[in-house]
Amino acid sequence: MGLELYLDLLSQPCRAVYIFAKKNGIPFELRRVELLKGQHHSDAFAQVNPLRKVPALKDGDFTLAESVAILLYLSRKYEAPDHWYPQDLQTRARVDEYLAWQHTALRSSCTRAMWQKMMFPVFLGERVPPETLASTLAELDRCLQLLEDKFLKNEDFLAGPHISVADLMAITELMHPVSAGCHVFKSRPKLAAWRQRVEAAVGEDLFQEAHEVVMKAKDLPPADTAMKEKLKPLVQVLLQ
Repeated sequence: MGLELYLDLLSQPCRAVYIFAKKNGIPFELRRVELLKGQHHSDAFAQVNPLRKVPALKDGDFTLAESVAILLYLSRKYEAPDHWYPQDLQTRARVDEYLAWQHTALRSSCTRAMWQKMMFPVFLGERVPPETLASTLAELDRCLQLLEDKFLKNEDFLAGPHISVADLMAITELMHPVSAGCHVFKSRPKLAAWRQRVEAAVGEDLFQEAHEVVMKAKDLPPADTAMKEKLKPLVQVLLQ
């Protein structure tokens, strides 16, 4: 069996892995894991990733979890062009710096914004206190400012003049609140121009393909009682 990627394109890091593999012509078998149906909690999936999270990779007898680890594994194994994860010490350090920061900063605020603004009221029928949403959107705005001032600065991409895995991780995060109707780029021309460069570097068709699921999430039918029960732990976390 060749390379298998276990993904749900509703997930930000899954989209980053999907785009990277497709853009670099890496042959893989797509194994869909539907998060909203709780398929990541199945015993079968736990054999691939005991952490019960996506993305996950299976390459023969070798399995790997965590999106950053997967991106770097694919980059090295398939000898992707250097710009994705540069050999230059300081440029690579810039990529690593962003990848280390984003987990607890942009990831958290983008996920909360999308769920609180759209998924809770539309999909789960859950009311979100206005002050909770306002606090989340304020934190998202703070993270966007850091993304611009600390990481993008006046460069074309996050680590310099060329696209890297850092840009993939960032853009897939930002499309989460965009899918919920947040105007992430409207008052940020520098970030909007960066998005256009990332989309052009990836290719518009691939970019749209990767984001089709999340951009249609607003049209999901309401969750049934069983699904609401499965998602209760997530609700508690994302409303804190």
